[in-house]
Amino acid sequence: MELTELKYQTAQLIDDVLQQAAVKKGQIFVLGLSSSEVNGGVIGHKSSAEIGQIIVKVIYDKVSEIGAYLAVQGCEHLNRALLVERELAEARRLEIVSVIPQLHAGGSGQVAAYGLFQDPVEVEHITAQAGLDIGDTAIGMHIKHVQIPFRPKLRELGGAHVTALKSRPKLIGGPRASYQATDVFREEKK
Repeated sequence: MELTELKYQTAQLIDDVLQQAAVKKGQIFVLGLSSSEVNGGVIGHKSSAEIGQIIVKVIYDKVSEIGAYLAVQGCEHLNRALLVERELAEARRLEIVSVIPQLHAGGSGQVAAYGLFQDPVEVEHITAQAGLDIGDTAIGMHIKHVQIPFRPKLRELGGAHVTALKSRPKLIGGPRASYQATDVFREEKK
């Protein structure tokens, strides 16, 4: 895939996903990325630092623009730990772990984010509101319950399958419960 086209398609993809997931200021957005899959290979076997840099830069800029935080998931060699800004880790009291991502231990996305972030740290667990999975990297463990998978308009990026997750609060209360505010409730609040 031509790198200029990759940058353009990544921008289209992230704009669509951020809109559909309704990501807001202060929320966490997880990115799972297999540059191997984007590159037409099999996950973990054809990593590309250049592809990782292009994709992560575009997504980082778009997520930062709305005031949200980007968390970049690493590969299974780092137990799918996430690279985040220290500010986020400290504010949310996330346990920081010691590792510096490499191309084949963390992946191209984490290596790219490590160069972009102001003060990057790794954390093992996070609860994000939404995320984007480029190349079937399995980000679901980092999205809060209840997860809602959705399909972006662009379903592939290079050779990689693309899916996204958003979340909503749990529905509780059983058959008597109502899940949408009614006009009566709104009138009572006035």
